[in-house]
Amino acid sequence: MDAIIRTEKLKYSYDSEDAGVLRLALDGVDLEIERGSFTAILGHNGSGKSTLARHFNGIFLPLEGAVLVDGMNTADEEKLYEIRRKIGMVFQNPDNQIVASVVDEDVAFAPENLGLPREEIIRRVDSSLASVGMEEFRGHAPHLLSGGQKQRVAIAGVLAMRPECIVLDEPTAMLDPKGREEVLSTVTQLRKEYGMTVVIITHHMSEAARADRVVVLAKGKIHLDGTPREVLTNVEGLSEVGLEAPPSVRLILALRERGAHIPEIPLNDEECAAALCRWLASGKEGE
Repeated sequence: MDAIIRTEKLKYSYDSEDAGVLRLALDGVDLEIERGSFTAILGHNGSGKSTLARHFNGIFLPLEGAVLVDGMNTADEEKLYEIRRKIGMVFQNPDNQIVASVVDEDVAFAPENLGLPREEIIRRVDSSLASVGMEEFRGHAPHLLSGGQKQRVAIAGVLAMRPECIVLDEPTAMLDPKGREEVLSTVTQLRKEYGMTVVIITHHMSEAARADRVVVLAKGKIHLDGTPREVLTNVEGLSEVGLEAPPSVRLILALRERGAHIPEIPLNDEECAAALCRWLASGKEGE
């Protein structure tokens, strides 16, 4: 497997060493993120998922263990610049990431700081705004945009740096359903357009269901790891860490317990509706 990010026995604590018993936010995490993959990291507040995300580009450094990006150790200060060019971060609140008073100026901020020629900056701004569907808002003030639009501008600003991987730390937590769909559709399009590696930190099962792989963290350790179908239909495993399987999974399993013959377990509403239609059309409602 060609891993763009690898953690090795990663440990991290927010406590100082003289605070008595050391409480670990991350406790021996071994994880590989395959290049070109879409990985969702799930967990309750306090599970360590955002702490893990901040290790991926060296915002946090390990207490023990190591984080490698394309073989470069994040603890090597001489490599941090290149690491942060490879791994772009998008945070929960876009207002904390948008720095300019006009959209296109904000997207241009990072490439300007890279010292790129003006022509290249213009190309990157144009293509990044097009990629997130925000070209028509390039002259707008960010504070006049909706939450979903602001988050797409923040993503465009990261894209302008041409990262190989984009890490989104609960990017939809502050958004309504429409805003969440805008952001998730943007992420899906980025993978198609650039073949970009995507890591999304989330507590929404519907977002995790769109990924190639789902990792569940609990108390700083990996609790579950597999495909969305393997993880999100593991009702018992999710329940052990206080998470609920998606409603579609719980509905079909409840119907099965009552004798319904529904072979597949859907991960979202669309799959669930289709499965129910097939079951009803089969005339086996009592089986």
